[in-house]
Amino acid sequence: MRKMNGTDFDDLVDFFDAMTQTKWLSSIHDQLKVLSGIWSNKTILDIGCGTGRLLERGVSQASELIGIDLSKEMVEKSRELLERGPAKSSLLIGDAYRLPLENNKVDVALSTCVMFLLPEPKRGLGEMVRVVKHGGVIAMLNPSPEMCAESAAQYAEQHQFTGFERESLLAWSNVSTKRHRYSDAELHELLTELNMQKVQHTSVLDGLATITIAVK
Repeated sequence: MRKMNGTDFDDLVDFFDAMTQTKWLSSIHDQLKVLSGIWSNKTILDIGCGTGRLLERGVSQASELIGIDLSKEMVEKSRELLERGPAKSSLLIGDAYRLPLENNKVDVALSTCVMFLLPEPKRGLGEMVRVVKHGGVIAMLNPSPEMCAESAAQYAEQHQFTGFERESLLAWSNVSTKRHRYSDAELHELLTELNMQKVQHTSVLDGLATITIAVK
């Protein structure tokens, strides 16, 4: 399985920006923010920040927003969005395997469209855990074993998705089947091996994906 690089995503800025604003993904981001705890006066990191739409939810609350992405174009788009807000923002080009941050740097680390893409997900998770403070939180979105083109199409039909809402969900399902899909048990094992505690899973998209929260 090939590790993707920044140029793989440079031409997808508009697609990803539109996808994060769909009803299905936007509502998941809202839920993930709530589950990750209070952001007020905290340092929030998004690994694979894309165009910054998830971090944007903290511009009036967080003390610092840090976005890291492999794609230069994604980082530039994030910078345009976040530098208008009152929170301090740092947008960096970086690799999930080698985050350009010191140990115990952030209060909350997010990752919604990255860990399931990595050939070595445990390595990426280890970096995520490394940069979180003791007592801090990680929050992830990953596709479940139920996610596939057929189940995504059925979900879209049941919820009357049309146009880009449907197209983007099906695209996510296709990428998921080529990379990693995680059961709750698999995620729990990965995180407990990294000494994470209070691991909790919340099913979304009628079981096609999972929000996972854990405390360091």
